[in-house]
Amino acid sequence: MAHLLQELTLLTAASAFAAAQVPAPKLPEPYHTKSASNAPVVVKRPDGAQLKLPAGFSIEEFASGFERPRYMIYGPSGEILLSDSARRGRVYSLVDANRNNRIEEGEKKELIANLDRPFGLAIWKDYLYIAEATSVKRYKYDSKTQSLAAGEEIIPLAGHGDGHWTRTLLFDPKGEKLYLSVGSRSNVSPGENEIRASITRYNPDGTGREFVATGTRNPIGMAWYPGTTTLWAAVQERDGLGDDLVPDYFTSIREGGFYGWPYSYIGPHEEPRNKGLRPDLVAKTIVPDVVLQAHVAVLDSRFYTGKSFPARYRGGAFLALHGSWNRSERVGYSVVFIPFANGKPAGPVEDFLTGFMTDPKSKEVWGRPVGLLVMNDGSLLLSDDGGNKLWRIAYKN
Repeated sequence: MAHLLQELTLLTAASAFAAAQVPAPKLPEPYHTKSASNAPVVVKRPDGAQLKLPAGFSIEEFASGFERPRYMIYGPSGEILLSDSARRGRVYSLVDANRNNRIEEGEKKELIANLDRPFGLAIWKDYLYIAEATSVKRYKYDSKTQSLAAGEEIIPLAGHGDGHWTRTLLFDPKGEKLYLSVGSRSNVSPGENEIRASITRYNPDGTGREFVATGTRNPIGMAWYPGTTTLWAAVQERDGLGDDLVPDYFTSIREGGFYGWPYSYIGPHEEPRNKGLRPDLVAKTIVPDVVLQAHVAVLDSRFYTGKSFPARYRGGAFLALHGSWNRSERVGYSVVFIPFANGKPAGPVEDFLTGFMTDPKSKEVWGRPVGLLVMNDGSLLLSDDGGNKLWRIAYKN
């Protein structure tokens, strides 16, 4: 199986015109193994446990004291904005005032509290947009005083807070449209509301909804390829078909494209639990650009736009893998890198940060990667909702 998974790590789309022109990969048969229930147990960092990076890189704790740190963006004044996705969640502003690469007492400010599992964040003009599980709101935001005015709901999502509850926000490069990703309610059940398992876009005030892509089971990490208007998304796929099905993926998003859920996956591989229901959609399912391992639970993607890492990393994609529960032997709990050239994947998926999982056969892990942020100095920030802290990855020349 290992050689098959290696072959699956890179799939570059051969045509931009029709999914049928893109070769679908060979995948294991459904139910090739029993479906496992193997959730992790998060423990304190074991004595001697070390995080591993390529030569020349280092990692240090940047901030701590959170409940469930998740998504990160920069604010207008260089502050880092962080969503803490507890049931009564918060959004924080972090300012490293003394520039010692660590958030200390007095450098963390709570902007707002009592939110319903906040995740996605976006800045547009003098507004901060916050995506909760059941609502997208925007607030007038004064970044100099780090204060919010009363918010207004612009996209109601009442009744859609169950299942995949994270919502990612992203403005287009011109700041004209707001993109929103919403995951499915169920694993593979047809008939859900049209907003589920989709990427949509809106005017900045929440009007004018348009569907960009559908059939994306949980399109949680969205990013623009640098210098272009090409949207990429990291997507969590379904469970229950065995250890090596269905692979998560990272792909460029085609306008109006259908990506399979819940009738098929990774091209026209028909979902056996919905067999025969929508052969028309099975036939048009797009093959994604990059196929990851099954069940790694990809949670964020960022293209590297900094200058402090070696040249081979520039323009490539970093992905945070939260880690598996539906696999007999644990996978994920890491950050991976995908090299790019001329706007396309140019090599296999590489391990970049590992070590949170010391033994894939053990239930115990001591960290779970979630969010990524390329910092202004070129370092890479990682949120970890296992250890409930932020980590800063730097390169030393």
